[in-house]
Amino acid sequence: MVVIRLSRGGAKKRPFFNLVVTDSRNRRDGRFIERIGFYNPMASGAEESVRIAQDRLTYWQGVGAQLSPTAARLVEQAGKKAAA
Repeated sequence: MVVIRLSRGGAKKRPFFNLVVTDSRNRRDGRFIERIGFYNPMASGAEESVRIAQDRLTYWQGVGAQLSPTAARLVEQAGKKAAA
């Protein structure tokens, strides 16, 4: 099954996550099909904390990719921020 989930990067105690499309059997930080965004939980001030390529997200959901619970929360959060 194809899943859209977070892949961790960044340094120790400075997490940075990529939003990736991958096969569910692959490791969390392993091989992926496409990177469609990022999430920076350490962003402060005017820095961008979430960016998602909505066209690619729509495409992958259209062909059957499932969002992980955390990815779904971030997509919802980014949608609210874009609407405001």
